[in-house]
Amino acid sequence: MNKKQGLFVVFSAIAIQLTIGIAYIWSVFQTGIANSVFNGDNAAAGLTFSLLLAMLAIGSAVGGKLAAKYTTRRVVFIGGIILALGFFLASFANSNYSWFLWVSYGVMGGIGMGFTYSTTIACAQKWYPHKKGLVTGTIVSAIGFGGVIFTPIIESLISYFGGTGVGESKTFMVLSAVFLVVCTGGSFFMKNPPEGYMTVAAASNTTAAKSYTTAEMLKTPKFYLTAVTYLLACMGGLMMIGFAKPIAVAKGLQATATIGVLAISMTNSMGRLIWGIISDKLGRINTILILLSGSAILSLFVNMANSYLIYILIALIGFFYGGIIGTFPSLTADLFGPKNMAMNYGFVLLGFGAGAIISSQIAGYFKNIAAEDINLMFPAFVIASCCATAGIVMMLVLRAVNKRTNK
Repeated sequence: MNKKQGLFVVFSAIAIQLTIGIAYIWSVFQTGIANSVFNGDNAAAGLTFSLLLAMLAIGSAVGGKLAAKYTTRRVVFIGGIILALGFFLASFANSNYSWFLWVSYGVMGGIGMGFTYSTTIACAQKWYPHKKGLVTGTIVSAIGFGGVIFTPIIESLISYFGGTGVGESKTFMVLSAVFLVVCTGGSFFMKNPPEGYMTVAAASNTTAAKSYTTAEMLKTPKFYLTAVTYLLACMGGLMMIGFAKPIAVAKGLQATATIGVLAISMTNSMGRLIWGIISDKLGRINTILILLSGSAILSLFVNMANSYLIYILIALIGFFYGGIIGTFPSLTADLFGPKNMAMNYGFVLLGFGAGAIISSQIAGYFKNIAAEDINLMFPAFVIASCCATAGIVMMLVLRAVNKRTNK
């Protein structure tokens, strides 16, 4: 019975994550929203996506705390309603009330995602603590795969409802209905295993000496090293996710620019799964060091890639970024134990949220400068490369601190 319940939890989590992955393909909306709502300001439009990711972090922390007090099922159900309502209200944003998109898509959408994101991951990890990398990678890969499935659907919806700059609002309405049905429906299958089951199963499968409460975690240097590394690690991937389509268009690939969105969505999904499995073998820190090294190198080639080579580069950046997103939840469980994972990971995600805001403003600023020459956007990716390099140093320090703590 326990195994069957665990499978229901995992499959429900996959369905929910697959659906909330829609919010990750902001690049499809970027140009139309920038022109129709923000009068051509790419940085202001990109802030919508950044706010969503930042509030995802805050929503995850709050949702984790509420799940511990009440139930995962209830928190995911409420999260689905908030997310659906946020997208519904986003359909009413216009150039006279551009800030309304930040509040609806960004703030409400992010909080709704946060309530469903880390809570479903933590719930599934508790059923399979000996395969955290595989389970976490499988679940979070669904977000990236959601982009693959929904990108052509959303492109068709935008076209059907009037085209770029017009059809986005009604598309938001359709997506709100999808969130409402899948997230609230899936919530009824979310259930933590019995306390004894989790304790016995996890006892020999975590590198943490104990399960930290969030208050205890916040007093450790390991938390700050992890959160800041997360901030630094995600910069290049987030810049490319938010601007994959505009970059492809600027490279002269207008007719096939959607391929850029599909490429980063597919490889983002694959990276989360594959690197999650690899991290079970190599260890989380070793895996993240490899991912940061790859990200630092790849970000420097954005300026050089021309024609269809840009799609290969976008795909590779997405693959490494996906690995980063897929490994940090398992790293958090390893460092601080599985018991309070939902809330603890929510606080680690605050680093990711800060990185989301910073990266979008950097990328949007240079994209505005690069309106006539996309090569002028290159400094944004140099900054991303430097951040990934700094992340390598932080991760090496974390490894040393963790070894000393566990002696």
